[in-house]
Amino acid sequence: MTQMATVNYHVHKPERQAFELDAGGIAGNLISPELAPTQISVRDIRKSGSGTSFKSNSVGFTAFPTSVISFDVENDWQETYDEEVSRLLTAEIGAQEVIVFDHTVRVDDPDATRPPARNVHSDYSVDGAKQRLVDILGADQAAEWSNGHYAFVNVWRPIGAPINSAPLGFVQPSSTADRDWILLDLIYPDRKGQIMGIAANPDHEWLYMSKMTPDEVAFFNIFDNRGLPSIAHSALDMIEDVNIHTVRRSIESRTLVRYAG
Repeated sequence: MTQMATVNYHVHKPERQAFELDAGGIAGNLISPELAPTQISVRDIRKSGSGTSFKSNSVGFTAFPTSVISFDVENDWQETYDEEVSRLLTAEIGAQEVIVFDHTVRVDDPDATRPPARNVHSDYSVDGAKQRLVDILGADQAAEWSNGHYAFVNVWRPIGAPINSAPLGFVQPSSTADRDWILLDLIYPDRKGQIMGIAANPDHEWLYMSKMTPDEVAFFNIFDNRGLPSIAHSALDMIEDVNIHTVRRSIESRTLVRYAG
């Protein structure tokens, strides 16, 4: 079963493009490059009867309830949730070591510090991933990990209520072409990174899981030094049920994982 949604693709330009986050030292202030709103057809894997797997499509979905009651900043939940995320990735993708290094709570509200990301992207370029590895581990340990198999994997979960609007959608890696990808700078007040945006292509095959609940997670690959494709993703502008008015809230946890061998 398919649904219609709108996403914001990036646009090829002759000059280098960038996002500036917390611009001017103002939390949540985002300066964005040009984006192109585009209507797409997206397959709902919950209803289509044909699922997806992390190994084949760089994204997996599973039921994985959490013991965390609230992800509010003032609550002491991070250690517990880090342990849960590590256990999830050990079981689902065979990670031998998991470092959870960042959590972002997103709320679909124009006044939110971190609203859903409404641009089609993956989180790291090759150089951006290598630099982030050094940022997290230090130069010596990063060199050691680089000799083996490592990856950056995101874990995404709804908070509070099932997702009724702005669900997270993914582009099947097999449907993307090399020319679709656009290198983008990511500028923070205290550091600079790189991500990969993606331009529109009618061959893109989109998928999502409808009405994900807080007991379900998506886990997806955003960089792998042994070649598993990074998966482009974005919030989808669509509504499941117009009679439901819950606000989309979610948490995404970025992890660095090491595989055996």
